[in-house]
Amino acid sequence: MAADDCVVFTGPSLTCKEAIAVDKRLICRPPAIRGDVWRAAQTGARFIALIDGVFYDRAAVSHREIIDTIRSNVTVVGGSSMGALRASELDNFGMIGVGRIYRCFREGSIEADDEVAVGYNPSTFEPVSEPLVNIRVALHMLVEAHLIDRHVRDELLSIVKGQFYLDRSVGALLKIAERQSVITGQKAYEIEAFLANKNFDLKRADALDVIKTLVSLRYGR
Repeated sequence: MAADDCVVFTGPSLTCKEAIAVDKRLICRPPAIRGDVWRAAQTGARFIALIDGVFYDRAAVSHREIIDTIRSNVTVVGGSSMGALRASELDNFGMIGVGRIYRCFREGSIEADDEVAVGYNPSTFEPVSEPLVNIRVALHMLVEAHLIDRHVRDELLSIVKGQFYLDRSVGALLKIAERQSVITGQKAYEIEAFLANKNFDLKRADALDVIKTLVSLRYGR
């Protein structure tokens, strides 16, 4: 097999630089649109990781192209974002799902596509909003630290679910919650200070696991 037969579709969840830091032989491509996975297979990729993919303004990666790709003896691994969603739907067809987000979709504890949706700069792929799955992790941390109780967590979760995905962030959530008297201004300050020192980026953690799984399958380590 050629040294460049291992392709990763990534962007806002994990930068290409971060992916290649795991293994420099990886070929990084932007978030996938419909047809990209199949085209990668047709041009020589035998191992493909689907992390990020578009879905809002262009056609998303289809189930059929992934199934056809797998049937052409290509290994397809998914997790973190669009990859987690598609893997939860297609693992019975041979797609390999990785990470907590994949398992949550698979088990049905989360269901909506917008759980993983983010806005991002189209030139740099830098996220400009926060995915709902990450905010869920942050809220869990706050409960565990006794900064909020479960009732307040549920109210905050209800607020953020009602936001358009491009408008989601912890800061925006806290401002709305303060206006609605769900939390006080002092509590919002305490929450922001606490989360400033915490890593709740579940999508990035899962994306790294996808890369490590792909590298292990391809290169045996």
